[in-house]
Amino acid sequence: MKMAVVGTGYVGLVAGTCFAESGNRVICVDCDEHKIEQLNQGEIPIYEPGLSELVKSNARSGRLTFSTDLEEAIKNSLVIVMAVGTPPKADGSSDLSAILNVATTIGITMDSYRIIVMKSTVPVGTHKLVSETISKLNDHPVDYVSNPEFMKEGAAIDDFMKPDRVVIGANNPAVVEIMRELYQPFMRRTDRILIMDPASAEMTKYAANAMLATKISFMNEISGLCDHFGADIEMVRHGIGSDSRIGDAFLYAGVGYGGSCFPKDVSSLVSMGAKAGHRMHVVEAVNEVNQIQRQRFAKRIVDHFGDACSSTTVAVWGLAFKSKTDDIRESPAIDCVKVFLERGMKVQAHDPEAMPNTMREIGDGVKMCDDGYEALEGADVLVVFTDWSEFRTPDFDIISERMPSKLIFDGRNMYEPHVMAKRGFHYHCVGRPSVTPA
Repeated sequence: MKMAVVGTGYVGLVAGTCFAESGNRVICVDCDEHKIEQLNQGEIPIYEPGLSELVKSNARSGRLTFSTDLEEAIKNSLVIVMAVGTPPKADGSSDLSAILNVATTIGITMDSYRIIVMKSTVPVGTHKLVSETISKLNDHPVDYVSNPEFMKEGAAIDDFMKPDRVVIGANNPAVVEIMRELYQPFMRRTDRILIMDPASAEMTKYAANAMLATKISFMNEISGLCDHFGADIEMVRHGIGSDSRIGDAFLYAGVGYGGSCFPKDVSSLVSMGAKAGHRMHVVEAVNEVNQIQRQRFAKRIVDHFGDACSSTTVAVWGLAFKSKTDDIRESPAIDCVKVFLERGMKVQAHDPEAMPNTMREIGDGVKMCDDGYEALEGADVLVVFTDWSEFRTPDFDIISERMPSKLIFDGRNMYEPHVMAKRGFHYHCVGRPSVTPA
């Protein structure tokens, strides 16, 4: 099948590459000339495990190409996948200007029937807006499909090729069959395609992300009570996660969620509710708790040093909002680092992938280190923000040698408190009792 994927961010580049891997001829289009030039040279502008190899192999085969020429891509494709950004506005609503610009170009350019597949996360009702925009500019028939993406950064390739489900929102049965054909290579064992109307498909994406964000914020709120009463949030997690009605996914307490999806989608859902006159009380609270959680964690560290903040050096492990990505959008680590800098603290940080993005965000205010142990030199405290594998089982003897204070604030609950006490550390985590050397 001949396809165009508009947008080469996480969703667009992964989707286009995986569709090409299954035998389709895919043109990935982006208005960013530098990004397209990078991709044509085999350079991948984002970090995602396994993506680089797939992009290069499919580009060599000729199934995957990259271009800035949207009009040409539209003319040579039956299926046009939209994967452009929908950033939040000041009021939390989604900015659809890029979506509508692409829709306008499609309406002006298409010379025969086309199928528009929406993978960008868009407010409920966008299917009508896009369809009307195109139809006003062109007499050729067009079908709209809402096909929201549920892949996780850091596991995007597996999530796309082995999906839990594929949601297809379409009104035309013939288009549903085309979409089934498109996704059949990823359904070899069981059919996990869910067919519904476009509005329900659009709502499904928001509801799914809001539910996952709710689980995170709920556990973070419970962790605050655990701190007060001396309970252990990890024991609580096991206690409730063993209930099959609840499950154990996304029940980990920490410094809060971040990234490009949860914060934006939660805010957009609140905005949609406000416009519909239906206040989203639970979702509003989810967002509020998430902001409070990162503030609480940063405050604990600042309060620990008090007036000595200006003479304190903080070693930071992890800057990305989660492991296996270089994405720092809405990262709790970045927010907390900014608090440290405002209080006059010196920050030395290491992240396996996110340091270049952090430097663009913060500038040279943070010393970037080649490895985690280098960040410990002269540090008074180690703060762990991201659960990278290399941080899970570090050499604690080296940590002790390079940071005599043996003071750790762990925002991911990576280590066991009683073990840390035996190793001689002052260890503080989230929702678990702090420990001092045994």
